[in-house]
Amino acid sequence: MARVFSFWADGLEEIEALTPVDVLRRAGNEVTTVSIMGRKTIHGSHGIDVTADHLFEETDFSDGDLFILPGGGEGTQNLSACQPLRALLTEKYQAGKRVAAICAAPSVFGSLGFVKGRKAVVYPGMEKTLTGAEALDVPTVTDGNVTTGHGPGASMDFALELVRVINGEKAAAKLKEQMVFQHETVV
Repeated sequence: MARVFSFWADGLEEIEALTPVDVLRRAGNEVTTVSIMGRKTIHGSHGIDVTADHLFEETDFSDGDLFILPGGGEGTQNLSACQPLRALLTEKYQAGKRVAAICAAPSVFGSLGFVKGRKAVVYPGMEKTLTGAEALDVPTVTDGNVTTGHGPGASMDFALELVRVINGEKAAAKLKEQMVFQHETVV
């Protein structure tokens, strides 16, 4: 299975951080949550504190297959301002490793040139941050080694897309069934 790193910062959207970790672990992947804040406790954008597995400066990323950025306005600003994280993402992206971001966080990819010439999504109203991309209005999209998600409501779609791209269609379909993931609403 894949080795996955999810990067957390104060102001993250809790659902966007936790849903991919949960779903990717259900699929059998080794997921490590990493704080860029110099402490393990992260203060979420809705007052929920979460605890990261490791600190950025103490983590070896050499065996990583997938690198994820959750969104949130303040969380994205913190992620974008972290130069060591930007350098790591650039190194991994250029090596062909998978990178993923949801909500406001695809803007980090826009600033790094990862979405130029690709299809991508970002939180509504932030499309101009996807420098050189074809901005779509769908829950999630994968183009090459880059996966982007729309916002909090797309967290499950985003997580299942990550399972699909690293574990395959059958693994994603199996999880959808096990988790009773349905889009239809009966009124």
